[in-house]
Amino acid sequence: MGSPDNIVGHQKQRAQLTDDMTCNNVAHAYLFVGPPHVGKFTIARWFARELLLCGVPPENQEEVTHSIDRLFHPDLLVLDQLWIEDACEDWELIAGTSNVPQQHRAKAAVKTDMIGIDDIRAIQERLHESRMGKFSCCLVRSIERMHSAAANAFLKILEEPPEGRVFILTTQSLSDVLPTVVSRMRKIHFTTLPDAQLHALLHQCTQEESLFLLQCAHGAPGQLQRLLHHPDLLRTERIMHAEAMAFWRSETLAEKLRLLKHLLKREKDADRFLFHLALTIREQGMSVSSPVRRSFHDLCRHLHTNAHRELLVQRFALSVMNTHELSRN
Repeated sequence: MGSPDNIVGHQKQRAQLTDDMTCNNVAHAYLFVGPPHVGKFTIARWFARELLLCGVPPENQEEVTHSIDRLFHPDLLVLDQLWIEDACEDWELIAGTSNVPQQHRAKAAVKTDMIGIDDIRAIQERLHESRMGKFSCCLVRSIERMHSAAANAFLKILEEPPEGRVFILTTQSLSDVLPTVVSRMRKIHFTTLPDAQLHALLHQCTQEESLFLLQCAHGAPGQLQRLLHHPDLLRTERIMHAEAMAFWRSETLAEKLRLLKHLLKREKDADRFLFHLALTIREQGMSVSSPVRRSFHDLCRHLHTNAHRELLVQRFALSVMNTHELSRN
């Protein structure tokens, strides 16, 4: 669980939540809104811990904190990582982030990361258990994952919340959440962090490594932590960055198309490669012409539609080639 000692940034949001506790103004439901990996769920876990420690005598706080961090505390429900057939079947791994029962997912052989109505029922079954302390907390990450039936079932819970129960939920986009659900929660917005705040995580890195990591993290401390602790992920980012730079420097259409292979599928790799293409444009500065920049922006926009991806990629590569030919002549 997150602790005040290792949370980076978001002082304003934490101050607001602390003020809610101090003024006895804790809402029955909070929605933390912001880009991925900026720390929304880390703050949610920290806030839940602060709530569950309310009224606990100092001599018992260490023991209670341990039970919260290990997801053993009876007043804490967390739905984060989901059991998914052929993708995430490691119960030990799931138990490290979630303590809401998920055996029903294995029984039904669920293959998606969507939160279904059975997941909401698993939460609901435990909501009315007696509390040990002043508050009990239910955390759900990325509620945009809810199916419509699940969202409607969850809405009924929010309409008649059990006394003392605090829901702390996160989402990347308000537009992806049922408006009636959003209207019943206190919204707190999160943004990416400036590099100056992220430097605290890079004390063991060289200057060159720090620069690249900060570029890849793009203000998201969670993404930075992932790259720091998973060398294979960082290696993949470096390879993509090198390929993106090679795209601009290649002189044949065939080579350019080969380097754009990541964009042909609707996968995370496509978004990451677009990100590195954008980074390499920034690194080259004014050497990348305005027509090429416009072509790249058009590519990004159209790739998020149902347009034919291969044709879009070919058109972009041809546009870059033609612009380079004109600049030579």
